[in-house]
Formats: sequence, C-alpha cells, structure tokens
Amino acid sequence: MSLADHPARALAAAFGDHLRRDRLRSPHTVRAYVAAAHRLIAFLGGYRGGPVDAAALAETDAAALRAFLAQRRADAGLTNASAARELTAVRGFLSFAGVAPPRLRGPRVKRGVPRPIAPEEAVALAEDAAIAATQPWIAARDWAVLLLLYGAGLRIGEALGLDAALLPIGETIRVTGKGNRTRMVPILPAVARAIADYAAACPYPLRPGMALFRGARGGPLAPDMIRRAVRHARRRLGLGERTTPHALRHSFATHLLGRGADLRQLQELLGHASLSSTQIYTGVDTAHLLDVYRAAHPRA
Repeated sequence: MSLADHPARALAAAFGDHLRRDRLRSPHTVRAYVAAAHRLIAFLGGYRGGPVDAAALAETDAAALRAFLAQRRADAGLTNASAARELTAVRGFLSFAGVAPPRLRGPRVKRGVPRPIAPEEAVALAEDAAIAATQPWIAARDWAVLLLLYGAGLRIGEALGLDAALLPIGETIRVTGKGNRTRMVPILPAVARAIADYAAACPYPLRPGMALFRGARGGPLAPDMIRRAVRHARRRLGLGERTTPHALRHSFATHLLGRGADLRQLQELLGHASLSSTQIYTGVDTAHLLDVYRAAHPRA
C-alpha cells in the first residue's frame, strides 16, 4: 500500500503548513517533521492492515509508537537521540491531528559523568519545547532562546537580560555577564534568523530599553519559564536530568574546545573572570576522548 492510499497524508501536508506558517519552523525542520509523519502513516498502514485516516490515527497507542520506533531503529539504525527526535515529530503530528499522544517515555541517552548535549540532542530539545508551546509566537520565542544558549554559549540570565535595542541582530551582540562585565559574542546566522522570526511574531512592542524576550503577558521573560519548558521537553525525549538550559552553554564550550578553540579564546566567549573556570571543559573533553578510545580500541 503506497502513501497515496492513506487519507491521512493530507493531514501531514497540513501539518507542514502549520509548522511553516504558525510555528515559524525552518524549512529543514518542516521537511524532517513531515517526513516523520509520512513514515508513521505508512507504518500504521501495515501495522493496522488498512488505509490510515484521522480515525485510525486516533487509535494510535503506546504499543504502536514503540513498534514504529523499533522499526525505524531496525531500518535506519537510529541513535537514541535521533529516535527521540522522531518521537517528538510524530507526537507533534498526532497533536495537530487532534489526537492526544500516548504517554511513552522517549529513548534514554546513557549518562555517567556529566556530559555535554550532542548537537542533535540540543536541536531536538529546542524543537520539542517549541512544538509544545501554547502559542505560535511563544514557540518562536522558546526556539530562539534555546538556540541562543546553545549557539552562543550564553547564561540564561544573560540571554533573558538582552535589550530589544539589539534588533536587528547582526554578526555579534554585546552581552553583560557576571560582575557587570561586557563581552562581544558572535551570533550564528541560524540563531539570528530565529531571533528575527520571534521578533516578527511577538505581539508586544520591542523598543530600545525593553526586554528582548517577553513573557506571555508582555513582561520580561522569567528564567523559570524556559527551565520549565526544557524540563518537560527532556522528559518527553528521555534525556537525563542534567539536560538543563545551562547544559546548553556547557555543550557550546565543549564542542568549541573539541574543534580547536584554545582556552583563552573560550574564556573570552564565555565571559569567565579567570581561566581556571574555563579549564573544567578540558576534563569534559578528556572524558569524551576516553569514551571514544574505550569504544574503538580492541583491548579497551
């Protein structure tokens, strides 16, 4: 049975339009999520033994989702993080279709000592938080904040303390950190686009002297709102409790160090007063190196 035989494919197309128009998701995310919806529809066709429509989607239970993920792992060799992202996508599709997604714990990412969040986990976390937002502009806001924490290594207080005078975002921004010290931080194009999309969608005025990121009632966004969104997202994705907004900053630092940044450069980017604060990331990077060694060496 081909995908064209399933009436639910029209729902998948409408889901993509919703993500693009209402949730302001990137073209890459829209393609990935619609593809996941199509995969779920095709799987359910074989699983249920017939065409899939809205009524058939409503019968999707935890057992069906487990079987779907198991097949995806077998067919595509998905990692835990990729499986978690697939689960986020199909949950979003089911919610869009008016179906309450069954309670199902996402695949766990094994953690021993503290570890940075892998790039795909960071993106999955931000996407899941955005999909779960109650309003499209809040989805755009949460997506922008979490990308900013991961893409620029800001502390959550630094991100939420940004002034709307920064708009439009350029290649760098001036950040005020601990001890009222300021620093210049490079901004990736994807992060700048996310902030611009949020600014365009925000229903409140964003004028100089006002907070860039706003709460649902228009006041400055409180850190607890982002912490709560991350907490719920990590539970849905099956990530460990150490997956916090601050962990995104740790990941930024560890990934830069692993790609050749030296400690002095990293110190400047993070806004550390002393180099000793930055040196903790050499230990994290060494732990990752040991993991690679143990996994690859025949005598390990």
